[in-house]
Amino acid sequence: MIQDPFDAAAEAADHLRGRAEAPRVAVVLGSGLGAFAEGLVDAITIDYAEVPHFPEVGVVGHAGRLVVGNVPGGGPRVAALAGRVHVYEGHSVAHVVHPVRALRAWGVDSVVFTNAAGGMRPRLAAGTLMLIKDHVNLSGHNPLTGPNDDRLGPRFPDLSQAYDKKLRAAFRAAAREKGIALAEGVYVGLAGPSYETPAEIRMLQNIGGDAVGMSTVCEVIAARHCGLRAAGISCITNAAAGLSDQLLDHDEVKQTADRVRDAFVALLHGGLRHIEAEAA
Repeated sequence: MIQDPFDAAAEAADHLRGRAEAPRVAVVLGSGLGAFAEGLVDAITIDYAEVPHFPEVGVVGHAGRLVVGNVPGGGPRVAALAGRVHVYEGHSVAHVVHPVRALRAWGVDSVVFTNAAGGMRPRLAAGTLMLIKDHVNLSGHNPLTGPNDDRLGPRFPDLSQAYDKKLRAAFRAAAREKGIALAEGVYVGLAGPSYETPAEIRMLQNIGGDAVGMSTVCEVIAARHCGLRAAGISCITNAAAGLSDQLLDHDEVKQTADRVRDAFVALLHGGLRHIEAEAA
């Protein structure tokens, strides 16, 4: 249990600092998207179990390790979090967002959150990559509930630009250069772990949702609260409930993520190079 999120983040950051210098940018990898971390070069691998207060990862497709390395071909140095935890596993929301706060305390200034999601529009077929332009938090959780610690961030953080415009532009530019089709849309975060009903999907479509998943929203709130810039990319791994005759299955999520692995990794590589160039 995390009693003091600020102190817990500082402890984790001290451990990370002893293992590696903090890069400017980190990437949080969702279900089946760990190939990016495996491809980093001159890498240092840190198991989550080593890092103070990092939770144990239990979902298939989430490795549970932090990899610090260089993007191949002379690209920037990044930190990849291969795996995340979820409230539906029984973790507190404080544990879910602890790695994000630790990244900030370590010295990271931007985080790219990735996830596997269900597509709720015909244009978002399985295998589509979607740049998140905004989100709707219907998870029932907010990491800022309770007394505010001003050392972490303000009581009422502004989320009108939760997903940073310059970071989004970097991934659009990378997609154009590499000929990767990149959709944009609104991500709806629910608690899970059950998939949605067709009636729920119709409701989410009516409120403006394009893709739906079980992560990301609380992490982005915590990131913006503590001053991190955020971007988000969804890998659309299936049509949401009621939009096809196929029953939903987590194996399909992993299979689709594997099928689009090369395009996903290429998009991340290109986007991260643009982010690095912007800072130069």
